[in-house]
Amino acid sequence: MIRPRPQDHLLRWGARALGSLPRAALRVANGRPVVVDGHTLHPAVQASLRVMNDSPGAHFERLPLDEARAHIELEAWTFASGIRLAERSDIEIPTRAGTVPGRVYRARTDVAASGIIVYFHGGGWVLGSVDSADATCRTLAKTSGLTVVSVGYRLAPESPFPAGLHDGVDAFRWVRDNAARFGGTAETVGVGGESAGGNMAAVVAAVTRDDAGGAPAFQILFCPVTDLSREHRSYELFRDGFFLTAAQMHWYAAHYLSGGGGRAEDPLVSPLRAADLAGLAPAYVAVSGFDVLRDEGVAYAERLEAAGVPTRLVTHTDQIHGFFNACGALRDAREAVADAGRWALDTLSAARTGGRR
Repeated sequence: MIRPRPQDHLLRWGARALGSLPRAALRVANGRPVVVDGHTLHPAVQASLRVMNDSPGAHFERLPLDEARAHIELEAWTFASGIRLAERSDIEIPTRAGTVPGRVYRARTDVAASGIIVYFHGGGWVLGSVDSADATCRTLAKTSGLTVVSVGYRLAPESPFPAGLHDGVDAFRWVRDNAARFGGTAETVGVGGESAGGNMAAVVAAVTRDDAGGAPAFQILFCPVTDLSREHRSYELFRDGFFLTAAQMHWYAAHYLSGGGGRAEDPLVSPLRAADLAGLAPAYVAVSGFDVLRDEGVAYAERLEAAGVPTRLVTHTDQIHGFFNACGALRDAREAVADAGRWALDTLSAARTGGRR
């Protein structure tokens, strides 16, 4: 449970104030803009990074695991959203290994769901929870009308690959098979997630592609991990100082694969390495311009499109990894999440009309 200190409340207030300032004012305060690879960093993000890079948690991979997890939860609380919904309820989701926690978000309970998304939080398969994804899930439910079912899958190193993935697959199948419980139908259940959660959504979509009960109707991938087998060029550009670091990705991978049940080259770990992507669910892939994961996300979107999968690639050129979670402080984050929700609704509408818009 998060117990914010007075200085944490001050930082939370400051993050909201910073996100509401005009860009012109922020540019003056920041001085020289940060430009990398032809992209200019958002001035509010530039100012935030100066504070975040000096914090004790900037290199959380050096902390004891419980402290690293607490840091991520406090960070999520700092940028949390207070959007009110008709329903925000905790549930237990049955899996082959028992149960995992889940959380349901609905903007309205008096009408049928326009669609359902099974959502997986980020945190490198090691950190994070349904709480750390709360702002994104609230915003997605409120702006789209989708019912969001957030999944608290098991984490490494206590439960390394493939434990968390098994939870993700089982959670999708359970929600799909019980869609009426959430006001929808099996044909309108999609998957989504951010970072490691985006990886999980992509792999779940592949694993369940030929399910008799139905594959996901869509997949929303926010800054997904798609290739742990090598460092793409964006690792060289953004190795340190832009929130997610190369060292943290190596730390994540070491924990996730610590059980020996998978290799980085395995398509169930690195979906970009899959031989065949044809027939997967329509995909919305969003990447950030200042992110070590940028190029592998772009590469995955390009491979999906080449395989004939309807794909929308969105590059938020002035943002860093994980900004989608800052819905409580950054208008751009709220708009980015809302855009993904609109795309999902359009995709479901097209499916109902046989591809006609």
